Amino acid sequence: MDYQNITLSVRKDVLRKVKHIAIEKQTSVSGLLTRMLENLVETEDAYGKARERQLALLNNPPDLGTYGHITWRREDLHER
Repeated sequence: MDYQNITLSVRKDVLRKVKHIAIEKQTSVSGLLTRMLENLVETEDAYGKARERQLALLNNPPDLGTYGHITWRREDLHER
């Protein structure tokens, strides 16, 4: 894999807390941020794929056994 370094500006109080979190998770701040960014990208990719699947279903809905013909009337379904 090819990696790219970035520069990040963070408030000092936030960085101090992030360093403690990284130590607790036995990683570095860089490793912690890398994992978080990778998870963000994976989540967005999964959402995009799910959205495309659902849009495809809307454009080409599955047959529910009626073959496009409704054999009942509204009144039959809502008898009182």
